[in-house]
Amino acid sequence: MAVAVTTKTAWKLQEIMAHSSNVSSVVLGKGSGRMLATGGDDCRVNIWSVSKPNCIMSLTGHTSPIESLQVNPNEKLIVAGSRSGSIRVWDLEAAKVLRSLPGHKANICSLHFHPFGSFVASGSLDTNIKLWDVRRKGCIFTFKGHTEAVRCLRFSPDGKWVASAADDHTVKLWDLTAGKLMFEFTGHTGPVNVVEFHPNEYLLASGSSDRTVRFWDLEKFQVVSCIEEEATPVRCVLFNPDGCCLYSGFQDSLRVYGWEPERCFDVVLVNWGKVADLSISNNQLIGVSFAQSTVSSFVVDLSRVPKSDSIPHGLIRDDQPLVPPTPTGSSLRRIYDRPSTSCSKPQSRVKHNSESERHSPSSEDDRDEKESKAEIQNQEDYKEIFQPKNAICRTPPRNEPFPAPPEDEPGTAKEAVKPSQAVDVQTSLPKQELPDPVQRPPIASSTSTRTEPSVIPAARNEPIGLKASDFLPAVKNQSQTELVDEEAMSQIRKGHETMCVVLTSRHKNLDAVRAVWSISDIKNSLDSAVAINDLSVVVDLLNIVNQKPSLWKLDLCTIVLPQIEKLLQSKYESYVQTGCTSLKLILQRFLPLITDILAAPPSVGVDISREERLHKCKLCYKQLKNISNVVKNKSGLSGRHGSAFRELLLLMAVLD
Repeated sequence: MAVAVTTKTAWKLQEIMAHSSNVSSVVLGKGSGRMLATGGDDCRVNIWSVSKPNCIMSLTGHTSPIESLQVNPNEKLIVAGSRSGSIRVWDLEAAKVLRSLPGHKANICSLHFHPFGSFVASGSLDTNIKLWDVRRKGCIFTFKGHTEAVRCLRFSPDGKWVASAADDHTVKLWDLTAGKLMFEFTGHTGPVNVVEFHPNEYLLASGSSDRTVRFWDLEKFQVVSCIEEEATPVRCVLFNPDGCCLYSGFQDSLRVYGWEPERCFDVVLVNWGKVADLSISNNQLIGVSFAQSTVSSFVVDLSRVPKSDSIPHGLIRDDQPLVPPTPTGSSLRRIYDRPSTSCSKPQSRVKHNSESERHSPSSEDDRDEKESKAEIQNQEDYKEIFQPKNAICRTPPRNEPFPAPPEDEPGTAKEAVKPSQAVDVQTSLPKQELPDPVQRPPIASSTSTRTEPSVIPAARNEPIGLKASDFLPAVKNQSQTELVDEEAMSQIRKGHETMCVVLTSRHKNLDAVRAVWSISDIKNSLDSAVAINDLSVVVDLLNIVNQKPSLWKLDLCTIVLPQIEKLLQSKYESYVQTGCTSLKLILQRFLPLITDILAAPPSVGVDISREERLHKCKLCYKQLKNISNVVKNKSGLSGRHGSAFRELLLLMAVLD
């Protein structure tokens, strides 16, 4: 067997308390390797940014524990299957539930997004595989053939096939165009846990509880090789992006395999326990595992892991000569043809084969979707990851590899490694002591021979390839330098003095509002804030009130709504954000009450309190109608607040 790596190639990134109850499922976003989704027995799906401790968003709506999760390739949608057999799809950018897909009769064990079209495949304990159209809220087709639970599903890179692995010891390949079974691969002697397509070639890998990894040729439909004699069941597999090798996750280890001939290039000791999912980003492999209510993430530096057998660490078959592997790029097998547009052939089957399978939306499903919520826990991380539409804005945080912890002293680097030494190093070490994972070529000092680096650092503070001194006036002597410095400081002081005046005035106004609140109530303090005629003071006060929904009363709405209309039209982003938050709270807490009171028949006799309440509701309704026009105009925005305005527009639909 292969010898364990003795240097700090792998380390533990973090450990988080992911749910209030046991964690039941975790998945990594494959697009960036930075997004983590967790599902728990508390029926919630929580969204995290890998290496950050706080939850970004919490998705609710399921009424039974989450059994399976999957994120789509561009990380904008997430699908979750529950123990009851229900499936929900959320739009992460809009922060709302997109579809509720009922149909399975037992636990959802596996899910996968189509690489191009808006389709999802689901596998269940009921032994069925269903193909769903997310846009049309319907089941396109049901594949039947397995006799036990379907544990893993994968679409082929060209989107024409789906492979399934099940507890009945088989791997099946299904043709989406024909809607039938293409081939059944047998050979495993235990439940098959995972299956994965090669990124380029017609090759399929499967891992089983029988402790073997098998490779299948998808042209000849026969086994290519089988790697045996591993100590623990195979929990997850992932091909390297260029297809040169396969990474297999086992209990507390990562193994790197080749298949022609079958061989193990390396074994990396990683104390991750029962690893649940793998992803690759920036030449680093990220693995996640869970135990009870905690989720742990680990990093393996792939630049230090052999991916070929130039110096093999071990061979599975010692009785056969080593055959030189085929160089990367000259494949022995056929290459997938990836369409340039969305897969349309499965759609054509809707007309012919799935009318009986099509699920019509019902009032019950609509109610379920209304009960599903996306609670944004960390607004800043949410905006950073999901809100930006421009790929350039999303690139910098995703292009930064996780800093590797420093190695031990050179004298001990080659000693036998203990698992705890390899993985227990946290990333909270001083940044200046960490080696730079990306080697950047230096920029030449001569203006005529400058070269730009192949990787531009995200944290740069000056233009690449340019020198600031080239654009500054020439300095002849030291006295001139001092004069320039004095002028610069003078300009800075002017701006500083102006800012001090603004902040002093704001502080004085806030003190006045605070004094009113201390001797009266929130309504009077808001009245005083409005009377000051300073929107910044109103924003500061609303930011406090938004944190305590219990402070909201109908009286407060009549005062705040005109101010919200101003905030939504402000040029300041923070003002718009505060206005959206306040308006959402008002709509959720008071709009049903306002509409009910306005729709109620007039009372008999004199009821002064009811008349006052009716007057306030009429006033609020009129103000909300005015605000709805602003929201409609801004709902078409595609930036940071576009989805927030669209969500408000949905909440205000009853006003039309």
